[in-house]
Amino acid sequence: MKIKTISRSSDNYVPVRNTQESNLTRNLNPELHPFERAREYTKALTATKLERMFAKPFIGQLGQGHRDSITSIAKNFHAINKIATGSADGVIKYWDVSLSLELASFKAHYNRVTATAVTPKGQLLSCSDDKTVKLWSVNVDDYEGGNDTEVNKSKGLLKTFYGDHAFRAMDHHYKDSIFVTAGAEVLLWDTEKSKHISNLSWGPENVNVVKFNKTETSVFASSGSDNALILYDIRTNSPIQKIIQTMRSNAICWNPMEAYNFVVGNEDHNAYTYDMRYMNHATNILKDHVAAIMDVDYSPTGQEIVTGGYDKTIRIYNHKQGHSRDIYHTKRMQHLTQVKFSMDSKYIISGSDDANVRVWRTVSHERAGVKSSKLKNKLEYDEALKDRFKNMPEIKRISRHRQVPIVIKKAQEIKRIEIQSLKRREENDRRHSKPGSKPYVSERQKQIVGQVFKDEERENKGKGKGKKGKGSKKNELQGKESEFSGFDD
Repeated sequence: MKIKTISRSSDNYVPVRNTQESNLTRNLNPELHPFERAREYTKALTATKLERMFAKPFIGQLGQGHRDSITSIAKNFHAINKIATGSADGVIKYWDVSLSLELASFKAHYNRVTATAVTPKGQLLSCSDDKTVKLWSVNVDDYEGGNDTEVNKSKGLLKTFYGDHAFRAMDHHYKDSIFVTAGAEVLLWDTEKSKHISNLSWGPENVNVVKFNKTETSVFASSGSDNALILYDIRTNSPIQKIIQTMRSNAICWNPMEAYNFVVGNEDHNAYTYDMRYMNHATNILKDHVAAIMDVDYSPTGQEIVTGGYDKTIRIYNHKQGHSRDIYHTKRMQHLTQVKFSMDSKYIISGSDDANVRVWRTVSHERAGVKSSKLKNKLEYDEALKDRFKNMPEIKRISRHRQVPIVIKKAQEIKRIEIQSLKRREENDRRHSKPGSKPYVSERQKQIVGQVFKDEERENKGKGKGKKGKGSKKNELQGKESEFSGFDD
């Protein structure tokens, strides 16, 4: 048997080089790493899962709350941690939110408190169904020092304003000593005078909401039981224009950064944002609620909107998007009546029918503790990764998922079916009708019935055309002219 072997000469042998002496180059730029995208996707997925794991928005309630339903929450625009609340039993309270401490409490009215407001001087205004508006001092030293002052005798009461009708809403000017009340009449008051200085009513219906613009401070808006949104200007001492919606608006809030934008919470489960320069259509529709929206508020940055609904949920929206980015709820929380952003936009304060004032985080997974530089950089890096991969299916599913009560889930399904049915019926009618007889109307115009300008109404009345509702091209009435007849100058 022959066995063949390999034989080499030791003269031709070249030893294998050590790896440390290799000529291979290494590029340390992470953007050129072959697994860079896969690694960052894994990190983004982990960060998204941790975000949902630590999402605990509820912080706690303020003190012992009230003894009856919360009917009003007012922010102090000149202090970051002070708010005022009013309840249906006529009690008003002034709170330090950071300490969860009740600074002052008054049995202000015999009927329910319909609105509260904090003046630029730090005093507290309250109005009620008992036809009175009262001005209070929330400085405890003024009435608990043992002095025989007028303030001490009345336990903080500085002044009382009397009206002829029940007051349904109120708001104070951002810097001047004037405030506006609403009810059967829209009245302008000065805190230095005992009688109202102007009557701005337009139409015979009750007005339920009134809000001053905090940037363009001479303008305010109101909403009434006739489904009307009215803009007023105190410089001309008169209303400006009116639009009629299909359903009533329960709340109004102005954008603090863009003076011409405001949002309204409507009975049709939606919130609408408007530009007061172009009131013939809404600029955005905020959906997802399954019951009437009772209150709305802009964040101090003007970038987010919070809404509180009769469906016992709080929803947070980006002001440019139509669906909520988050939903807050608890088992014990009842119908929401008030929601407000804190002045640093980090927290949300809510009031509900269960008489509790609750505090929530605006970003559910964010913590307010002191952070090291290393942790700050890590959190910023995670946020950048989540934003980069936000459209990946798995990350998108995890970040959007929310556990909601079964009642809300069923109501959403029913509402979705109803909306689809209405759209299908409308499309069928349009398809089987004469071309052009049923034009398409955008979603942002459907809720608007008509638009009226005060000057044009005066012209029409002067010409005897007030009841015909023709007017000029700006009066974009859609078949309900009779609703505008009978308005008073």
